[in-house]
Amino acid sequence: MSANISNIRPKHDKVLIDIVDYVTKYNITSKLAYETARNCLIDTLGCGLEALEYPACTKLLGPIVQGTVVPNGAKVPGTQFQLDPVQAAFNIGTMIRWLDFNDTWLAAEWGHPSDNLGGILAVADWLSRTAQANGRKPLLMKDVLTGMIKAHEIQGCIALENSFNKVGLDHVVLVKVASTAVVAQMLGLTREEILNAVSLAWVDGQSMRTYRHAPNTGSRKSWAAGDATSRAVRLALMARTGEMGYPSVLTAKTWGFYDVLFKGNAFKFQRPYGAYVMENVLFKISFPAEFHSQTAVEAAMTLHEQLRTLGKTVEDIKKVTIRTHEACIRIIDKKGPLNNPADRDHCIQYMVAVPLIFGRLIASDYEDKVAADPRIDRLREKIVCIEDERYTKDYHNPGKRSIANALTVEFKDGKRMQEAVVEYPIGHKRRRKDGIPLLEQKFKINLARRFPAKQQQLILQLSLDQKRLESTSVCDFVDLFVI
Repeated sequence: MSANISNIRPKHDKVLIDIVDYVTKYNITSKLAYETARNCLIDTLGCGLEALEYPACTKLLGPIVQGTVVPNGAKVPGTQFQLDPVQAAFNIGTMIRWLDFNDTWLAAEWGHPSDNLGGILAVADWLSRTAQANGRKPLLMKDVLTGMIKAHEIQGCIALENSFNKVGLDHVVLVKVASTAVVAQMLGLTREEILNAVSLAWVDGQSMRTYRHAPNTGSRKSWAAGDATSRAVRLALMARTGEMGYPSVLTAKTWGFYDVLFKGNAFKFQRPYGAYVMENVLFKISFPAEFHSQTAVEAAMTLHEQLRTLGKTVEDIKKVTIRTHEACIRIIDKKGPLNNPADRDHCIQYMVAVPLIFGRLIASDYEDKVAADPRIDRLREKIVCIEDERYTKDYHNPGKRSIANALTVEFKDGKRMQEAVVEYPIGHKRRRKDGIPLLEQKFKINLARRFPAKQQQLILQLSLDQKRLESTSVCDFVDLFVI
């Protein structure tokens, strides 16, 4: 029996070409995209600084081999580590994602585009320090912001119409692909080399979502993005050596990504690459919670105050109904035991119960000490989710991109509270005017966790000045974050 398979090397898949042409040729001109990228930068780094208060995170940081010295290596904000760019990307990416508090993109696939900052900042810092050591000019922070905009766009545009979670794959595959493309361009690779690098990212083994779902939810979901963005740096560096690529990695019959991992379906695209994703990205400003629950938590905070006014407690509650969208039910509607913080911050019942009881939801509320309060589990059992088809439709509508939740509380005496409805979270583009001052306040709080007052002021003065920040060298900016 003979195999009728041609061994003629094919042309590159169009998806690869579009990504590479975008990172090498597209000029970002959107003022809004750069302003949003600056806000995204400070928010993302602030999330990483807060994560440094958690030993479960910090135990994973530092060099792989203790005592390793990397001349001109990339520095890890909030620490004294100076590492090779691959391990620095893992450190920064892990810090960023640990508390589930950085930005979010919701579509057919969801994810956190600022996860790419791990690779982008590590490589930019390493390149800048190496350049300075050799008498050349370093990269500027505008280069970092440009890289962020482009990584956001690649990850987000692919996510608009293509659901990786429905085939069991984790969204960090898009972090790996986006980071690889942007980092490869920053490294000065040729077009052919960047095509090779991006193909290596697609052909790589991809993470399953096992660690995000019952009964196996666990802490890997907090370092998976760090792993993906660091792997991207590794693959880009390999491509720089001349390592070959795989031009039909997506479309190859039987062995390509589409046939092996995407049920034979080709990717669909809603729009060409530009600056849309950064301009419309969602910020987690008030609550460290999986984004499909953000509006539910906001509604629960409102109901908590109303309960106090009525002289009621959660013990008077018979039932709480959450009217929500399909993605919320599929991802975070969860009953039964919750085994760890990673389990709890992906359970909408937990994320609603805590603010109803305490009038707050902060990162430490997912820890065992708070979770041991028996009122939480009792209330969780009374909370049910139902899908509102309009909410699901508006969730996917590119003109709305709502993440709506509505909460109704029924009491044991038969009375009920007026439904609390929140369609757009405080971090939504439609609420930027209200959200950005709170985002800046969040950054100030996170700076105060790690740095003395003088250092906080130096960072703030630079970070809140768009023009000055963009013209600052990457290494000078990162040095401000060294303890």
